[in-house]
Amino acid sequence: MHHPLQTMSEQSLQVAEQKVVQFLSDELVAVRARDGNIYVSVNHLTKALGLNRRGAVQRIERQPVLFKGFCYGPVETAGGRQQLGLLRVDLVSLWLAGIETSRVKEEIREKLERYQEEAAKVLWEAFQDGRLTTDVSFDDLLQTDSPAAQAYKMALAMLQMARQQLLLEGRIHEHEMRLERIESTLGDPGRYVTPEQASQISQAVKAVALVLSKQTRRNEYGAVYGELYRKFGITGYKLLPARQFDEAITFLTEWHRSLTDDAPF
Repeated sequence: MHHPLQTMSEQSLQVAEQKVVQFLSDELVAVRARDGNIYVSVNHLTKALGLNRRGAVQRIERQPVLFKGFCYGPVETAGGRQQLGLLRVDLVSLWLAGIETSRVKEEIREKLERYQEEAAKVLWEAFQDGRLTTDVSFDDLLQTDSPAAQAYKMALAMLQMARQQLLLEGRIHEHEMRLERIESTLGDPGRYVTPEQASQISQAVKAVALVLSKQTRRNEYGAVYGELYRKFGITGYKLLPARQFDEAITFLTEWHRSLTDDAPF
């Protein structure tokens, strides 16, 4: 009967690199495929354990989970390049677990148990350590302390400093904005006029506007406030800097005197 996944196993794997991994006294051949997965030669596994290769492959083909991770690929051997059966490394433990130790020769029983417990871990750790990949770890490259690595680390340090500076400036700006709002509310004499001083300015504006309105027969309150704002570069009389309070009162007083020859405030 044709296996429903047979076409998958017949696909030839695209191998990027081949390595030999030492486990116990055996040499296991592993390859890194171009898709990034790691595969182990079933031939070498069965030879190391004294198992029948064909029987092992048939057992893999009977289990869909194992068969999905089984394929053929070119492997360099002492006799030249051959198409060998390969099992994905994360499935090795599952495959080994299905071998009953009671059915193997007594002299390899202990070895099989060691393989079941440790082989997949050793193969996986070899991959994690980069021994089965052509891609050098970026951290390893940084440790070379080459001119490029030094330049990268310097640029990274400058980036971190710039980031901290931006965060610091942002916090300072936020703090200043909050302080301005508080001081505006409280009337901090060090920045803006106090509520009492603001009230005096408002009364002075009204006094000027009242006299001016009698002369022009128009509402001049907006015009007087507008002239005050223009002169001191503000958008509201409560935002008048405290240091300019006396100057503002003098300005309004002289304006009122020019209209009435009087200084009522």
